[in-house]
Amino acid sequence: MSTKVGFLGLGHMGGPMAANLVRAGHEVLAFDPIPAAQEQARADGATVVETAVAAAAEADVVITMLPNGRIVLDVYREVLDAAKPGTLFVDCSTIDVADAKQAAKLAVAAGHRALDAPVSGGVAGAAAGTLTFMVGGAAEDFAAALPLLEVMGGKVVHCGDAGVGQAAKICNNMMLGISMVGLSEAIVLGEKLGLTHEKFFDVVSTASGQCWSLTSYCPVPGPVPASPANHDYRPGFATALMTKDLGLAANALRDNGVDGRIGLLAAEIYERFNQTDAGRDFSAIVTDIRRRSGEGQ
Repeated sequence: MSTKVGFLGLGHMGGPMAANLVRAGHEVLAFDPIPAAQEQARADGATVVETAVAAAAEADVVITMLPNGRIVLDVYREVLDAAKPGTLFVDCSTIDVADAKQAAKLAVAAGHRALDAPVSGGVAGAAAGTLTFMVGGAAEDFAAALPLLEVMGGKVVHCGDAGVGQAAKICNNMMLGISMVGLSEAIVLGEKLGLTHEKFFDVVSTASGQCWSLTSYCPVPGPVPASPANHDYRPGFATALMTKDLGLAANALRDNGVDGRIGLLAAEIYERFNQTDAGRDFSAIVTDIRRRSGEGQ
C-alpha cells in the first residue's frame, strides 16, 4: 500500500533513503534548502516542494534526517501545526536523547505521533536500503512505521520508549569510536615492532582482538579492499560525524553519572582530530596516531 511521506532533509543519508521509498511505490514530498539536493530528489522521482510546511501538510508520515537536535526541534515547531491530526513523525537524525524526548513531546502535544529512529550503516547502507534502525516510541506507532522502515533498512529494532532509539545509537557509536582508537593504537604499535599490516590482520581477525573495525573497516590499506583506507580515507563516516556522536555520548555519560573514562577520552581524541581532518573518514585516526607517535608525543 502506498503511503504519502513528507521527507525533510535530503543530504548524503536522507536523499538515498527518500529515493528508496519512491522506488518502493510511495509518494514522497521532499524538502531540502540545498538546490543540488532538490535536483537529485527530482531525478529520483520525488515531488520536491518549496517548504518544510508544504511537505508536512499533505503527508501521512513525516520523516526527518537533519544535522542536529536544535534543527530537529526548530523544524518540528515550524511544521507541527500544519500537519494533519495524527500524523506520524519519524526522526532518523542522530541527536541527544533529551532532544529526542522533547521532539516527541512536542509532536504528541500537537496531536500527532512520534518515533525516534536513528540509523547505522552509513551512506552505502542508505543507498542499498540495508540500514539498521534503532527505534524509540510506542509499540503501535512502531508497527505503523515498520513497512516504511523496512524499505530503507535491513534490520529494524524497537528499542523502547521515546528517546531509547537514540540511546542505542549513542551507545553503539561510542563503542565504535573506542574500538577504532584502540585498534589504530595497536596497529601503530605493531608497525613500531616490525609487524606488517597483513600479518596483523591475519592474526587478529581470528583471535580475541577481532572486531568490526578491523574485519569490515580496516583503517589501513590492503586487508579490506572496500574500506575507506584504500580510497584516501574518503567517507564513509566522516570524522565530524563521529566527533558529534561521541560528544553526545560524553554528555550522556556525564548527565547520568557513568564512570565512562574511555568514552570521554575517545571523545577528546576525536575532537582534537576533527580540528584538522573533519572531512576525512573517522578511520583516518590511525594517521593521527602514527603522526603523533613519530613526533614522540
